[in-house]
Amino acid sequence: MKGRTARWRDALRTQLWPLPVLAVVLAVVLGAALPALDAAVDGQLPRSVAGFLFSGGPEAARSVLQAISGSLITVTSLTFSLTVVTLQLASSQFSPRLLRTFTADRFVHVTLALFLAAFAFALTVLRSVRVESSGTTLFVPEISVTVAFGLTLASVIALVLFLAHLTREIRVETMLQRVDLETRQTIDRVFAQDRPARGPEPEPDGEMLRIESTRSGFLTSLEKTLLLDAATSAGAVIRLDREPGSSLIEGVPFATAWPAAPGTAFTPANREELQDRVNAAIGTGAERTNVQDVGFGFRQLADVAARALSPGINDPTTAVHVIGHLSVLLCRLAQRDPGPEHLTDETGRIRVVLSLPGMGELLGMAMNQPRQYGAADPAVAARLLTLLQELAWCDRNGTHRTEILEHRDRMLETIDAGIYPAAERKQLLDLADAVDATGPPGSPRLPG
Repeated sequence: MKGRTARWRDALRTQLWPLPVLAVVLAVVLGAALPALDAAVDGQLPRSVAGFLFSGGPEAARSVLQAISGSLITVTSLTFSLTVVTLQLASSQFSPRLLRTFTADRFVHVTLALFLAAFAFALTVLRSVRVESSGTTLFVPEISVTVAFGLTLASVIALVLFLAHLTREIRVETMLQRVDLETRQTIDRVFAQDRPARGPEPEPDGEMLRIESTRSGFLTSLEKTLLLDAATSAGAVIRLDREPGSSLIEGVPFATAWPAAPGTAFTPANREELQDRVNAAIGTGAERTNVQDVGFGFRQLADVAARALSPGINDPTTAVHVIGHLSVLLCRLAQRDPGPEHLTDETGRIRVVLSLPGMGELLGMAMNQPRQYGAADPAVAARLLTLLQELAWCDRNGTHRTEILEHRDRMLETIDAGIYPAAERKQLLDLADAVDATGPPGSPRLPG
């Protein structure tokens, strides 16, 4: 259930409405309860305390509360407008997949919650202000009006801080740093440092059952415990053929199962049970998330680089910065053990094989589009070669040496096909040689 909880937490975290709605509910409750406290202590407060409270009559209290509620709803509309403009800018200038980083911004949530809470509180307190007339007694909730005034001052300060925060958030480096941080956290969750070493992957022996998806969408999460229980109870080995972030289509197989004991076969009940339980153990959604999807962060960064290198934007400096963040993530992965994960039963036998991205796939995601769209710019080509050199240095055991040299070959092909001045070509070839020379002792070298 851990994956499902994380999925719900991520869904709430990336929505703008939960915290503001909660704030409005609490403000309405407080706006109804605080005037009752006012009535209970009316005229009994010490002079030193009463001097700080609102001291006007009912008409003045009504005017203040009306001004507060009217101005705050206007400020809230302005804040929403600025947020929407920022989202539109991020989508068109950088990548549509960066919108999640803005909608998950806790500062925006708190600011909107404060504005709406102050508005709802002032409007609720306004109902309790009474003028003296036949059948009614004059009542001014001094404490409540003072609290509304305090919330208004806090909202003004929050508006200034929000504008400063917004100007910082739309900077590309801020967005890249946030995606970098979220992806590092995903790497730590999916490829933990204490991850057990993988043995040989089990192969089907006899009957194979293709498990079809019962719904369409992106594979967002996996419930490891549920998958292991399903495999154990059915006497099967389950292999998920799709990684988190993959697109699932209803009626199309996404997993394979076969009997754990050679020479046995599934019963019709086992087949139906496996179909139902495996589908129940996966989460799908309309968009990719970073809960268990390591490749999502790489895709976001690669999209920003590709957009920066497009003719309409032509910003190779941003692409170079993106490649720097990709290098940080790849070097972090080099210290882990990326690739499929094996889940074992109590006897240590492999029961579930989870398909997770390996270094080759993530390195290709980081290298291919920037190389294709930006290799004509010497600065981008040089940064890509430097990324390979940095990764080769962090690959202490030479585990990923083959993938690194493969992308070094592709860069050489791109350099040979490109049009560079002689000095820049020599610089790029020297960097390619440095990739070959970097690595642990005894690692393979390419011929010069």
